[in-house]
Amino acid sequence: MNHPTLSDLDELILQDYAKNRLIDRMELQHRPDMENICRILDLLFTVLFLGYYPDRVHKVDDPRQSLSQTVEDVRLLLRREIANVLPYDPAWTDRNPRELSEEARYLSSRFLSHIPTIRDYLDTDLEALLEGDPAAECKDVILFAYPGFYAITVYRLAHELYQLKVPLIPRIMAEHAHARTGIDINPGASIGRYFFIDHGTGIVIGETTVIGEHVKLYQGVTLGALSTRGGQRLRGTKRHPTIEDHVTLYACASVLGDTRIGHDSVIGSNVFITEDIPPLTTVSIREQELNVRPRPGHSPETP
Repeated sequence: MNHPTLSDLDELILQDYAKNRLIDRMELQHRPDMENICRILDLLFTVLFLGYYPDRVHKVDDPRQSLSQTVEDVRLLLRREIANVLPYDPAWTDRNPRELSEEARYLSSRFLSHIPTIRDYLDTDLEALLEGDPAAECKDVILFAYPGFYAITVYRLAHELYQLKVPLIPRIMAEHAHARTGIDINPGASIGRYFFIDHGTGIVIGETTVIGEHVKLYQGVTLGALSTRGGQRLRGTKRHPTIEDHVTLYACASVLGDTRIGHDSVIGSNVFITEDIPPLTTVSIREQELNVRPRPGHSPETP
């Protein structure tokens, strides 16, 4: 049996690239740099929490100078990446490089001006995590070690870029946090202050979700769409839940569609909800039966 040569394999793959599909593009003039976007996130964590994520590049003794240099690094890198992705917005597809650069300069500066507001929200999220988790000895351990707080922080940053209508970058940031923590928060979601995620693995929050203040989510919670069969026709429509203030959703609860959970409600584990729940309500599954029986041919004592 003759094996194909390297030249044969090259030709086979090149022929496949000749089909003129989107995936066959070889030279993209504008392309986001994934490593740069992850680098921007790392730098932003330094800007947000300088004492916890110290500057490892400039290594200056004065924290104020270190912060200033890091902010400048973020501004330059973010401006470059925004200029790369702006043409993915149809309104910017045919603009010249100078226009793209100027808009990227404006958007990067506008984003950085929102850092104090983001930090204010994150301070309330820290408070909610400390208050809600008896395993948290202090806020420091949350900042150092909690995946839920990491995912919330990336969401808060990505959401600001989403609000500024920056293409691609918010979703790339969100997927980076998703890969690292197992928590999937779409940057389009609207989430209020004092947001609490405990454990977090498997949480999904869809793009048009609205979450009020003092909301608690446990692992495996899904705030998703009821059906995506409409595909792109559903773009821009409200298709995910609204969770009002002071609601707790326990592990593996699913709330789907444009559904409203009223304030001060508790949604129990493994509950599946597709209709509105009034305020001050507890929802749980009744009369679950646990069936325990010996395996055939084994006594209960047999390992």
